[in-house]
Amino acid sequence: MGLGAALVAILPLIGVVATALGDGQADIALSDLTRYALTSVVLSAQVAVLTAVFGVTAAWLVVGHDFPGRRWLSWALALPLAAPAFALAYGYADLFDAAGDLRIWMRGTLGLDMPFEMRSLGGAGLILSLAFYPYVYLAMRAALLNQSSQAIEAARMLGASPARAFFQVALPMARPALAAGVALAVMETLADYGAVQFLGVQTLTTGVVRAWFVFGSVEAAARIALPLLAFAAVLMWIERMGRSGADHDGGRGRWRPLTLRPLSPMKAALATGFCLMLVGLGLVLPLGWMAHTMIGITPEWPRLIAAARHSVGLAVIAALVTVALAALLALGSARHPLAARIASLGYATPGAVMAIGLLIPAAVLWRLVPGSVGGFGLGIALLIYAYAARLMAAAFEPIEAGLTRVTPSVVQASRMLGRSETGTAWAVQLPLARGALFTAALVVFVDVMKELPATLMLRPFNVDTLAVMADNYARDERLANAGWPTLLLVLLALPAVLWLTRKISASRPGEP
Repeated sequence: MGLGAALVAILPLIGVVATALGDGQADIALSDLTRYALTSVVLSAQVAVLTAVFGVTAAWLVVGHDFPGRRWLSWALALPLAAPAFALAYGYADLFDAAGDLRIWMRGTLGLDMPFEMRSLGGAGLILSLAFYPYVYLAMRAALLNQSSQAIEAARMLGASPARAFFQVALPMARPALAAGVALAVMETLADYGAVQFLGVQTLTTGVVRAWFVFGSVEAAARIALPLLAFAAVLMWIERMGRSGADHDGGRGRWRPLTLRPLSPMKAALATGFCLMLVGLGLVLPLGWMAHTMIGITPEWPRLIAAARHSVGLAVIAALVTVALAALLALGSARHPLAARIASLGYATPGAVMAIGLLIPAAVLWRLVPGSVGGFGLGIALLIYAYAARLMAAAFEPIEAGLTRVTPSVVQASRMLGRSETGTAWAVQLPLARGALFTAALVVFVDVMKELPATLMLRPFNVDTLAVMADNYARDERLANAGWPTLLLVLLALPAVLWLTRKISASRPGEP
């Protein structure tokens, strides 16, 4: 079972390599490939540094300090996960464009100019960092909450200041979580298409889509995707190493929660201000500006409702399929541990690359399923396949954690009562892990709602999701119109993110 699920995830990657090494024409200049790769590396480095600073600082503040608003900010800091990165790009680009009159006045009257442009590599790095810092924040918050307070107290008794105790004791112990969180943020950066394409930043992912849509060369797209696969493998290795090095025990017999340190009024105000800044810049300001600009725009209600229906329908189907495959993978992971590692590569692979890899099996299926109805069904099937292959690892992690809570004695008792291995899994293990299954389904649901490049490349005609509809408006620079599908997408994803965030908070011991 596990091997079959792993094969589902790895087949598109094999298709990418086979297409890239084929004999087809691929007119791609080495200079273009180098430029795409260097831009991706620089952008990833910016995001790695900024998400580490934002996420670590916010996690240490809410875990170790007492300041106004700490309790609700501890979960509000994760809410930017509900907004796709392109939503932030649209909001900030439009906001900066609206500041054009101010810039002209500053240049003419004061001789000054705003030194920062959102439609630039630096702007893209900042926007993606604001969108993806919750990955680092959640990982670091969990690691800090699970640390024993004795090590920090010992450092303080030896004369270390709170800052020195954090940097020399707490942060090194949480380094695996930091590496895993940063790796996840960089994976999402490499996979992003909507934000960087709108901001005019040419990365490897935009190169893949451009080679397919503009030049019509699948081989060129596949060869641009090869460096992305290499980056994906390295990042997944880093994330796995960080996960394997994490100590989730925390010294259960000696463990005590970290004691909140009271702050002076000035420092407490700064701590609250920093956390509010992250929530405001990562969610409230860009989406609030979009809501302001779209007030006078009458939406195309039939298209908007149809796009919302497509988004929710695809997300629900993809969640069910992905959770089913991930459950098979988790149930068989004890016998086939290599299968889980192979399947994990899909999560680090951009959706655009998954779409390229599915062209070879799609060509075979097209011959087996002829006709227009079959073609429509094939397009939907390929979309679900791409979603499941990319997000199986994201569903596998919570399901595996849930199954580990089912004690071996319960499984053995079921087998002694005459149930088969499959019957035990269906009647005992999966029902006991239903909370983990629901969590995995919500994770996949949110990610599919925000997915853009794979949907753009594989969707059948006249099947627009909210993300695709927003991208079409943004390409025409109709950002006020793009606000309607963008905000509706966020509103549909927000309850799932809220539930997941509160569940993470409730599951961590020692939350003050």
